[in-house]
Amino acid sequence: MDLFFRSWNALQNAVKSLEDEQWLIPSGCTGWLVQDLVFHLVIDAQDILITLATPTDAEPTHTAAQYWELGTELPTGMNEDGLFTRRAAVAYGTTAWLAHHLDDLAQAAGRAAKLADPASRVETRDYVMTVADYFETYVVEATLHHLDLVMHLSGVDGPDAECLAATRKTVEAALGSPLPPSLDDRSALLVATGRRAATEDEKAALGELAEKLPIVLG
Repeated sequence: MDLFFRSWNALQNAVKSLEDEQWLIPSGCTGWLVQDLVFHLVIDAQDILITLATPTDAEPTHTAAQYWELGTELPTGMNEDGLFTRRAAVAYGTTAWLAHHLDDLAQAAGRAAKLADPASRVETRDYVMTVADYFETYVVEATLHHLDLVMHLSGVDGPDAECLAATRKTVEAALGSPLPPSLDDRSALLVATGRRAATEDEKAALGELAEKLPIVLG
């Protein structure tokens, strides 16, 4: 739970630090500007609030490690969900309203998380998970999208080092293999999830593992 709060708060602070022109710079999510990614974070905050308001007494069906569905087709931002996100971000009319909406929802999600019992169970996308496992998945979500947010920006802080390390462990678990120690956590995550191409040296270090990359966590 501590890593969730660190990743979630760091991401909110990064959004708060954005300057006007930075909202229209491409993000690390293909096809999305920074403002589009920020609207996606609005949906994430809503998801947290909805999930915490959906308790259950059923036995857990998924752990944090089992939550992710793996794909190999990189997103383009042009599918139905991607286009909706772009239209919705523009519909605010001003990034100030978008920033305000995210701030309200993200803070509410954080407050709800502090009140939640980590051992209790919730339902999300037809899964039953403990609250602790659910928030472990959001360390990954927040950390990867924090990397997306700052991909082409300067002067905006990136993710916490421990959150990067924890997210790397999740990606390695999904791959079923560790990533080369010669790749730092940030580089390992960017390459493994297709957010940037591997350099020749990185390809050599990856060896046969390079054939399994990139993976898409959905």
